[in-house]
Amino acid sequence: MGLDTGLFPNWCPGCGDFGIWAALKNALTQLNLQSSQFVIVYDIGCCGNMASHLKVYGLHGLHGRAIPTASGVKIANHHQKVIVVGGDGGLLGEGLSHFVAAARSNQDITVILHNNQVYGLTTGQSSPTSMKGTKGKATPFGVVDQPLEPCSLALLSGATFVNRSFAGAIPDTTKAIIDAINHTGFSLVEVLQPCVTFNKLNSYSWFRERAKSLTTVPENIIDAMTKAAWTDKDIFLGTFRDTTNQPAFHQTYEVLKDKTLIHQIDKRDLSKYLNDT
Repeated sequence: MGLDTGLFPNWCPGCGDFGIWAALKNALTQLNLQSSQFVIVYDIGCCGNMASHLKVYGLHGLHGRAIPTASGVKIANHHQKVIVVGGDGGLLGEGLSHFVAAARSNQDITVILHNNQVYGLTTGQSSPTSMKGTKGKATPFGVVDQPLEPCSLALLSGATFVNRSFAGAIPDTTKAIIDAINHTGFSLVEVLQPCVTFNKLNSYSWFRERAKSLTTVPENIIDAMTKAAWTDKDIFLGTFRDTTNQPAFHQTYEVLKDKTLIHQIDKRDLSKYLNDT
């Protein structure tokens, strides 16, 4: 299946979105999914522009509403693989409650969260994941709030697959996306994605100096939370949780277990209603 649309992205040169775009294409190619087997729901923002550069079935949600849109797609036809592509602003700002609700109910969707710690498309305002003290056009004296940590939030909310990857490590991100799509239940792949234009602090070199790889999946939630938390020196990359002992949302309802909500509609003759006479 050819995934390229023939349109090359207009992201800034060096944008981390290029790495995520490549990893997602690699993952879909390796999974050998047919176009009818999956749907991508895009949030608004720089990452949402990926919709123009992936030749797949997909749609844009409203800003912050990609997760509930994806959940609706999955409930209507749970035979589909459903993927969300969104940023830290949309998914953790406007869409924070949807993120928590979907993780709590273990919706069987894969969320690829582009975390560049800034609102890039609107030229550099601080986001929910901006580090304390970060200066920007809307926060000239520095951010005063504590940043949200997507993986920690997902773990606390009950997500059954939680991974952190890095846009500068495409093979590792590819594997994480494959594992997430194959997982049954709510899966998060947070991708640390440098914004080379509006976030001069959290650069590729900044992350490479701090990134450390997990060697194994933590055995319990406490250990996972400890590893997921950022420190001044360490940011762990890898899978913090991967469990199959909790049924996905659609598996908890008898009406959804064996069939979808999609019904075949017989052809109807509407000519008498469309006739002007």
